[in-house]
Amino acid sequence: MVPGWLHALSVISLAVAFGCSLIIIVDEWRDPQHMWIMNLVWPLTALFAGPIALAGYYTYGKLAAQSRVKPAMERDEPMPNKKLTPFPAKVGKGATHCGAGCALGDMIAEWLAFLVPAVAVWFGWHSLFGEKIFAVWILDYIFAFGLGIAFQYFTIKPMRGLSVKDGLIQAVKADALSLTAWQVGMYGFMALAHFWIFGHILQTRLEVPTVEFWFMMQLAMLCGFATAYPVNWWLIRKGLKEEM
Repeated sequence: MVPGWLHALSVISLAVAFGCSLIIIVDEWRDPQHMWIMNLVWPLTALFAGPIALAGYYTYGKLAAQSRVKPAMERDEPMPNKKLTPFPAKVGKGATHCGAGCALGDMIAEWLAFLVPAVAVWFGWHSLFGEKIFAVWILDYIFAFGLGIAFQYFTIKPMRGLSVKDGLIQAVKADALSLTAWQVGMYGFMALAHFWIFGHILQTRLEVPTVEFWFMMQLAMLCGFATAYPVNWWLIRKGLKEEM
């Protein structure tokens, strides 16, 4: 049985995260990001990072707003986000850029597998895996990979002026390793939550249509950020991924 305090904490965490995401959406409506894909990245990041994402947006994200970047470009000056953002924060932005695609992909995959259980069967539930969670992880990875690469493509292609083919190739090079590292961290925590915290300690199942599941997903995404951060540091230092 799920204790009352955990249910309440889950509700509060999700409500705060939605509130932070809404604040960012409203601000971006008034003052959009110079790179349009970031208008999606910041609110999606807030859905799991909440106040941390909100603080990051107002501290570093606003430096890349159209109102700040366009005047600098017209004066032939460095873009504020490139000039004023410290390297560790640039790495964090790169990791969340990947993580936003992962978060969106995971949300779609989890709800799809819940609403259409046959999808999990297609990916090995009952035939390869006794536990549905493992089949859904395959689906999660497919959706996260596709959306993560798309997010990276819409960053690299305009920044480097690449063709569609070259843009896709560079997006895969830049994000495949980062995305995989993110998913490893996420899967690790969700396994802990599913089998130990809920399955062993609480003696109950962690199900998609519950606030507890999505609270655990918030924590899992933060673990994904932690495992993807050093990979993004390396990718940016090697020039395989753009500084943001």
